[in-house]
Amino acid sequence: GFDDWSTAYSVRGYQTNLDQQQVGITIDGLPNGGSNYGGGAKANRYVDTMNLATVNVSQGTADIASLSNEALGGTLDFVTSDPLDERRVRASGSLGSHKASRYYLRYDTGSILGGTTKAWLSYSHQEATDWMEGSANNHRDNFAAKFIVDTPVRITGYVDYDKANENNYDQVYSAAQYALYPHNDGLTGIWTGIPYQDQAYRQAWGTLRENFFAYLKADTTIANAIDLRGAIYYHDMAGRGDWDPQYIVDVTADGAGNPESEIKNVNATVNGGSPLGQIYFVNAGGVALTPTAGCVGTLTFPYGGTTAGYYDPACYAPGAIGAQSYRHTHYRKDRKGGTLDATWKADFGSVESSLRGGLWYEDTNRTEWRDWHNIINTQVGPAYNPTPYWVQYNREYPQDTFKWYLQEQVRFGPVTANVGAKQFINHIDRIDLFGESANTSISSKSKVLWSGGIQIEPMDGLNLFGGYAENFKALTDALLEYNNADISQIKPETAENWEAGIRYQSRWLQASATWFKSKFSNQVIFVPNSTGAGNDYLSEGDGAFFNAGGIDSQGFELLANVRPVEGLNLYGTYTYIDASYRGTGNPTLDAEQGVTAGNRVAGIPEHMWVLSGNYSYGPARVSLTGKYTGNRFVNASNSWVAKNYFLTDLTVAVKGEELAPFLRQAELSLNVTNLTDEDYLGGISGNYAWIGTPRTVMFSLTADF
Repeated sequence: GFDDWSTAYSVRGYQTNLDQQQVGITIDGLPNGGSNYGGGAKANRYVDTMNLATVNVSQGTADIASLSNEALGGTLDFVTSDPLDERRVRASGSLGSHKASRYYLRYDTGSILGGTTKAWLSYSHQEATDWMEGSANNHRDNFAAKFIVDTPVRITGYVDYDKANENNYDQVYSAAQYALYPHNDGLTGIWTGIPYQDQAYRQAWGTLRENFFAYLKADTTIANAIDLRGAIYYHDMAGRGDWDPQYIVDVTADGAGNPESEIKNVNATVNGGSPLGQIYFVNAGGVALTPTAGCVGTLTFPYGGTTAGYYDPACYAPGAIGAQSYRHTHYRKDRKGGTLDATWKADFGSVESSLRGGLWYEDTNRTEWRDWHNIINTQVGPAYNPTPYWVQYNREYPQDTFKWYLQEQVRFGPVTANVGAKQFINHIDRIDLFGESANTSISSKSKVLWSGGIQIEPMDGLNLFGGYAENFKALTDALLEYNNADISQIKPETAENWEAGIRYQSRWLQASATWFKSKFSNQVIFVPNSTGAGNDYLSEGDGAFFNAGGIDSQGFELLANVRPVEGLNLYGTYTYIDASYRGTGNPTLDAEQGVTAGNRVAGIPEHMWVLSGNYSYGPARVSLTGKYTGNRFVNASNSWVAKNYFLTDLTVAVKGEELAPFLRQAELSLNVTNLTDEDYLGGISGNYAWIGTPRTVMFSLTADF
């Protein structure tokens, strides 16, 4: 979908959203480079949905080999589909709500070169507007290809280029705001000519991203006993985040009564330095104006309005022209990495042994800079001078990551047991390209992290299991974005995860029950110098980072998948989770951050359940899914409750052969999400929330040739 800004998901109480990343993401087992907004890239930047084969979910204790620096609570591995053995052309087109359209084309070569090679190439384009007032200009293009050469050394290659332009949704900042405007986030598609109001112009809230990702894998087996696997990969990301602040930053001392060079000198750029103030209105000559003394502003929009006279054009003499910026934050990331894994299998009497180990190394360079552009004529629209009047900062963050792991698994009779160890070593530098702050660095080296598990199969289809794992998240370069913050005492975030349960599988039934528990420690937060927790300051700079306690959670999951008759599949899950904050140990700091030890974790419901039915008969299939999400707290203080909601999704599809002979290789489908048009709050992050998507209808035609 569109809007990386509001994307949020969770696994057993661990969350990834705008302000925290606790769930890892991999693409065909290879790392995505982080999921944060500024320098990361979530899975949709690497894979088109129609090229996706499956998503493997490793929760808590599941995967020792996961290649992620942020997999505290597990990993989502997005697996691309393999090329087909038979040649095929697939074309698909979709139309739907909110001016949504999409088309997709893929060509599979089938087996070629003597049956050793197969490949596919694909292209897709999609676009849509926002669902609130229809002013967003969202579009995305994706090119991808994959090949497999099946020889004694199996070679797999994948390449993906993705370019996206997204206009964001804004958060809802209070329960009162949502009660008054349950279908509006406050952004608008109307340019008013008043900078304070036009800061809410939706098309100026932009996320622009280009991602290129490629890998080459090789795997082989030696003497039917040793499996060797290796991979190299490359990722390049160029991105930008846009906003249009309701002022010009004064960075040049032009003197009273003189034109402001930020506005009139269109070819001059100031690199670095500190702001001298802000410019709100100017006359036709570009000279900054001051509002009438004592004038009270009467603007009522956005953010509840303002009484500040310097924002209101009515507080200036006639002819005053609003001054406004178009701000770009640029993100670049270049990653190169490699992995090597080996597995040795051997039998020792009645004991089957499997010893595996692996290495991962990645070299990353991230660059971030922010520039400010003058909007040429605020009375007309947001067009801006391409030459920035100020580049606020420009920094590089070189980073290298190393991981090793080793795991021994033994099987004897009905019992399978494993024990493993892994370790992460991560180093990040900060290089100020303007030389205004000292270059610095941070290193994260985990202790040896242990894991273990056991499975017992007392009878066919019945499995009893339990496991324990220690996970780790390296300190990120976000800590180095604050020039003077002392981070010398900061520890990386860690997690301990336990689980135990039972699974049963037969021809017509799959069922499981799982208990889980986790302990998340050393949560990193930033506290500015304005806090009252004076004795906890680490420096006299811009602020300080703290390890703010953590989160304790436990719960259970129930799952059943039933196939009572041919063509009918019934699926249900229930999850209960009790996730609460432990607090920082400093009552003053807890109060500053709105954290009360024992409060429930924001964004995590206590109860969730899903019921789904799928029925296929001849050329037709129908799917109906209902998902209940219980009450969630939006903020850490637990003063704002996002009410429970129930979403229903419907899919109806029919093979084209029933409509016309020439459509026998085609399928027509109708997909409706939020069928009952439920009002609800969706993603939650940073003590705020986003309004959930209303009923959305999409019609698709897919044909194979």
